Amino acid sequence: MSLDAERWFTETCEEGGSAFSLRVEERVHAERSEYQQIEIYRTKKFGHLMVIDGFVMLSSRDNFLYHEMMSHPALFTHPDPRRVVIVGGGDCGTLREVLRHPEVESVVQVEIDERVTRVSEQYFPELCEANDDPRAQLVFDDGIRWMGEIPAGSVDVVIVDSTDPIGPAEGLFQAPFYRDCHRALGEKGVLVQQTESPLFNISLIRSVHEALREVGFCDARALHYPQCVYPSGWWTATVATKAAGVNSFRSAAAADRSFATRYYNADIHLAALAQPQFMIDGGEV
Repeated sequence: MSLDAERWFTETCEEGGSAFSLRVEERVHAERSEYQQIEIYRTKKFGHLMVIDGFVMLSSRDNFLYHEMMSHPALFTHPDPRRVVIVGGGDCGTLREVLRHPEVESVVQVEIDERVTRVSEQYFPELCEANDDPRAQLVFDDGIRWMGEIPAGSVDVVIVDSTDPIGPAEGLFQAPFYRDCHRALGEKGVLVQQTESPLFNISLIRSVHEALREVGFCDARALHYPQCVYPSGWWTATVATKAAGVNSFRSAAAADRSFATRYYNADIHLAALAQPQFMIDGGEV
């Protein structure tokens, strides 16, 4: 990560041999929380930009792509999603999208770093507008430990809205955590997790799918969507199910949804499930 004399914020992706830059006007916030370095920049074209430990987390301009695809496909895959847990998601954008679903009765968001949420409330208030919804419960704790302690079969959907698989988030991409999620989910349970770029992180995606099947999920599939502020501009979320296949989603309900979206719809859902040939073939990019 760097901020040069011309006021361009640049994140370098070493594994991809690439970099992404945004022109910034100023850094408006910086702090070291108990867990990580949190910075907020005001950019020229992308609104506010959140950076954690030098890595771009979200921007005002394009976060809707991520938050909608991390929530609506999983919720429309489950036949009756009432109880939802979000692990991570401290910026609260995924929480907002989940609570657009009228059938959802409760959402527990378990974020390890409370400062991410408090900073988001200040600089991304539009993402935090559902934080006071009576169905929402904000818990600031270790999500890995928390998932291991909740009752079996007590959740319908688990959304793992995590940072990259390094540091505190590393354990969220491993079989022991998935085993706890599988136990916590009901018999028709659905899990979704952000799984990085298929261009730069195909080995990670494969390892996640293998671990999910190892612990008992019957199907796992990558959902594809654009995300220009993340390395390569192409991102995935992996959906896993305990019962029906991932392709079986409530398409009529998705088409007739009672709330507005900016990216997600039933056709996008179906298209996002299509897999590039290199992923089908199992080769590297």
